[in-house]
Amino acid sequence: MTSTRLAILDDYQNVAKGFAPWQSLEARSVEITTFNRPFGSPEETVAALTGFDAVIAMRERTPFPREVLQKLEKLQLLVTTGMANAAIDLDAAREKNIVVCGTSGSPTAAPEHTWALLLAFARDIPAQESALRSGQWQTSVGFELAGKTLGILGLGKIGHRIAGYGRAFGMDVIAWSPNLREDTASAAGARRVTKQQLFAESDIVTLHARLSERSKGVVGEKELRLLGPDGVLINTARGALVDQNALVDALKYRWIRGAALDVYDIEPLPANHPLLSAPNTVLSPHLGYVTTESYTRFYREALEDVVAWLDGLPLRTLAG
Repeated sequence: MTSTRLAILDDYQNVAKGFAPWQSLEARSVEITTFNRPFGSPEETVAALTGFDAVIAMRERTPFPREVLQKLEKLQLLVTTGMANAAIDLDAAREKNIVVCGTSGSPTAAPEHTWALLLAFARDIPAQESALRSGQWQTSVGFELAGKTLGILGLGKIGHRIAGYGRAFGMDVIAWSPNLREDTASAAGARRVTKQQLFAESDIVTLHARLSERSKGVVGEKELRLLGPDGVLINTARGALVDQNALVDALKYRWIRGAALDVYDIEPLPANHPLLSAPNTVLSPHLGYVTTESYTRFYREALEDVVAWLDGLPLRTLAG
């Protein structure tokens, strides 16, 4: 019997096989290969995945544009963790009859990480821990969240939860997105404002919009200057929502107080990236969805997708 070759991509922590009963695929003659490092280019992606029938992609870590999909001649199934993946060309996949499926995800992982970054920035925890370990004691003064204004750009499921966190911490919550309605904002406990008001009135702006051609670069020099020298930017959504050059300048020239970031224009972040040396930052390596609970959902449902596809009844398909 001819085996089916399945690739599990970007398993950075080498943990994928522990989150689902992959051994159940042995009886279906499925040969599994895991990749623990990112591919450096589309050419590397094609070279590594040529000959595979099915691929499981972790979020948007590996792009699958048209030029890659066209060269993967054996590929029949592409599973993405989550139900949206801007790095997959769904139209090209449909044209090649590649089935694209998704999974659910944790509703709490990303908002909890957002709040962890905000608290870490407010109390300067990373720098204070480093100072303490080097023999110093109390080298900076933090600030409280109570009484501050929290601006939320993108009031979807994650933004709605963030609004609740803000209210619980005694913050005034305002929100903006292009199609945000007053009743939607009110239901989340937020006040709808204009984009200009969001950046001018907020002490902290946190981004929770989906990346699209319309939202790319939604935060640029104008918005950062409006946020001002006491303002903080939090981004756990997508790096491309922010003009990265403008953000580096904002930090370097103190247009804003600082930034707490989990996402970047290039991932993994290169060692020479200017944000790594920018002042007044708290940085994490895109950990928003990296939890035991999230990975359990991702990989177990990805396995379900593979089994359903083998049975000719694909689950959770994404339309192009």
